[in-house]
Amino acid sequence: MGKNGQVARRSVIRDLALRRTAGSPPGLELVELAGLAERARRHGNDPYASLRPAFHQIVTVRPGSRLTVSVDFTRYELSGGAWLWIRPGQVQRWGTDLPRAQGLVIAFPAGFPDTETAAASVAGLATARAPLQPDAPHAEGLRRALEHLRYEYRAMAELPLESHVQVLRHLLAVLLVRLARAYGSEPGGPAVNETFRRFHAAVERDFAVTRRVEDYAAALGYSRRTLTRATRTATGMPAKRYIDERVVLEAKRELAHGSLTVTALATRLGFTDASDFTTFFRQRTGTTPTAFRATARGAGPHA
Repeated sequence: MGKNGQVARRSVIRDLALRRTAGSPPGLELVELAGLAERARRHGNDPYASLRPAFHQIVTVRPGSRLTVSVDFTRYELSGGAWLWIRPGQVQRWGTDLPRAQGLVIAFPAGFPDTETAAASVAGLATARAPLQPDAPHAEGLRRALEHLRYEYRAMAELPLESHVQVLRHLLAVLLVRLARAYGSEPGGPAVNETFRRFHAAVERDFAVTRRVEDYAAALGYSRRTLTRATRTATGMPAKRYIDERVVLEAKRELAHGSLTVTALATRLGFTDASDFTTFFRQRTGTTPTAFRATARGAGPHA
């Protein structure tokens, strides 16, 4: 836990808000990949910089095209037909092939999808990190769901605004359910349950406050064993490691992209001091925060 009364400096990783295009419905943006770089520049953003979007993005690449994107230190080369989920808070960098890519980004805030089924799908997809290359039946279902969503997105004038938004919410829900099913059919696909969904949300909120499984169990009304079993089922790791991995991820994001000192970062993440943080980080990564920062920043802007 951090020292009482000590305030850490804020991260300078640039947060990216979802901006509405003139004439588009509120809460949902469908943007062609080929036009994304120019759109970013119009909004004052470097399309190839490291950014932390505050919204969900579903990226799909059309057959015959390719796209490179880095998400939280993993570089993906997406081929035609691939889908990738980028979640709020993840640090992303588009590759320089972005203007030549053919495909679509579906962007929406966490509160936009409709129905409990869609909400469950969002939580399920949150555990799926790798791109998805769906097999034929799933690919066709996703294609049809996307085409219907695109049609209604463009048909804004045909319905009253409230009805139009409601239709888009339901169609996005269909797409999310199909994506969740496609991910679930893959070897090693996510197995998500209500206990883990609640634990995941609590960790996202409080990982800088506590790293004790017992604290989360007490707050959620579960035993430590229940949380560990649910987390292992969903992610393949015990609850304690899941918490620690989340803290390490946030530390890596800041070390690679931000300007906080190691001492300030330690305080921000709830450690007693820089030494405590350095020991924690080294035990879980095999390197020190300072060494990781030097390596990450020497990897180049599009690694």
